[in-house]
Amino acid sequence: GLSGRYKLLIQFAVSIAVCSWLFYGESGLPEDWLEVRQRLSLPFVAFERHPIILPKWLCVGFASFVMVGTSNAVNLTDGLDGLAIGPVMISAATYAILAYLAGLTIFGNDVAAYLHIPHLSSASELAIYCASVIGVGFGFLWYNTYPAQIFMGDVGSLALGGGLGALAVVTKNEVLSIILGGVFVTEAVSVILQVGYFKSTGKRIFLMAPIHHHFEKLGWPEPKVIVRFWIVSIMLAVAALATLKLR
Repeated sequence: GLSGRYKLLIQFAVSIAVCSWLFYGESGLPEDWLEVRQRLSLPFVAFERHPIILPKWLCVGFASFVMVGTSNAVNLTDGLDGLAIGPVMISAATYAILAYLAGLTIFGNDVAAYLHIPHLSSASELAIYCASVIGVGFGFLWYNTYPAQIFMGDVGSLALGGGLGALAVVTKNEVLSIILGGVFVTEAVSVILQVGYFKSTGKRIFLMAPIHHHFEKLGWPEPKVIVRFWIVSIMLAVAALATLKLR
């Protein structure tokens, strides 16, 4: 029953509190995180060769935006049966791989250094969380697949989106999350463009926003929209993983 502005206010309050601890805190945080937390990791760019160091206040603001933005983007995607949980599980699986590699050491050799990504020894533990999301997602999808018997709702979509945003931050994949979560980004951008264009011109860009409803208005059956969005999400996940070697 909260209005949009109050919902965003609470989300930013929580995310800023968490990110302030991540970027300003000292106790309870791994040493390797303290070394890299202010550095920005870019896809296709070797992490150790091109250091981009941001001030802590900017790190907090950027990370909070990633968390809140991802949370609401997943919420906007949750409009058709099974549409949101598919890309959420695909993203979680990708983050599981990225997190595990970031903390993996083989025969004394640092895998992260070989792949030119940030080394975070404790990040591999996040793979457990990612696996939990995938497992729960399968159980949920069993009943949420078209035609759905149960629904995700705001409680589920906002929480799962916030979890994905947090994974992007603590694995130093904030920018890569734009590629990996391309389906979520597109859904959110379609709403922003639709609302902004309508307020300024009185006309619409899409037949209906978010964009999955646009395809429905074009005559696509709901299952076709869902499966094709899943396919796009898988392709984006492959592209995100490909950046590990294209550096």
